[in-house]
Amino acid sequence: MEDFPRFTAAAVQAAPVYLDPAATVAKAVSIIHEAAGRGAELVVFPEVFVPGYPYWNWTMSPVAASPLYERLYRASVDVPGPHVDTLRAAAAATRTTVVIGVNERGRHSLGVLYNSVLTIGPDGAVLGLHRKLMPTWAEKLTWTPGDGSTVVVHQTPVGPLGVLACGENTNTLARFALLAQGELVHAANYIALPVAPADYDMAQAIAIRTAAHAFEGKLFSIVACSTITDEMIDIAAHGDEDTARRMRRPHSALSGIFGPDGNPVTEPLIDAEGIVYAEIDLARCIQPKQMHDIIGHYNRFDVFRLHHNTVPTTALVQEPPVRPGPITGPWSPDEAPAGRG
Repeated sequence: MEDFPRFTAAAVQAAPVYLDPAATVAKAVSIIHEAAGRGAELVVFPEVFVPGYPYWNWTMSPVAASPLYERLYRASVDVPGPHVDTLRAAAAATRTTVVIGVNERGRHSLGVLYNSVLTIGPDGAVLGLHRKLMPTWAEKLTWTPGDGSTVVVHQTPVGPLGVLACGENTNTLARFALLAQGELVHAANYIALPVAPADYDMAQAIAIRTAAHAFEGKLFSIVACSTITDEMIDIAAHGDEDTARRMRRPHSALSGIFGPDGNPVTEPLIDAEGIVYAEIDLARCIQPKQMHDIIGHYNRFDVFRLHHNTVPTTALVQEPPVRPGPITGPWSPDEAPAGRG
């Protein structure tokens, strides 16, 4: 590669129209057009932006919150599906690469929802669908784990792009798997987490994780985080004033863009809604790699090596169908059709 992309990236910090997929997608389309109007060629949205995050998992008992799971399931999206088509059309109309988190319904079971991240190219094509490998803590009450088949770096006009959702950015092996595929642009999406323990500063945690991956990988990292609305608080607090007060605590969200030295390219945005823009020049990734290239010269693959299982996980493995009709002639075990012998 001799010509390295230079482009404007946009990190979106916003709240969904909670549990309303059509309205949230409409808001996302408006933001895509706004960012493209400011020159952005890459627009990154928060985790499960469509149609929002199940905060009730942290604040209510599983039994009490079960009706809210059904509400979320009904409001989630199918991939492919009409809501995805609307996002694809917006990406194509603005010639932007879009990364956006969605709650994705499983095709085979009403009990399956995925925390998924869509990557859409500037022609409107879906380049990738990443499913969060392991839901974090209380999230296991809602989401089914993904598998290694979706941990993929995509070749895009803005460069080799990889994505991880929220706590996955703490997973050293997941991050290494993307780096080893040549990732130079990383999209990390998060949710505001005011329901974390009192001594946990979510904004600081996001900044640390983002800076670490950017510095270790010598790449650019765009991090987008959602914000909290009164409607979210009312639903999750369920009338409990202490919970409502905790969900309004500051320093629960951070969005921004970090460079290959681990520093923010521009001032990050904390808590408030808005869009962070920054100019990215991927040529800035070259010289730092001479010092620390952990996917190349600065490693010992005879000592350390990562195994990445890319086989999709399925609920049912079906062997080839049995040959129809009875067997009327002689046959040997080596010639037995599937299911016989």
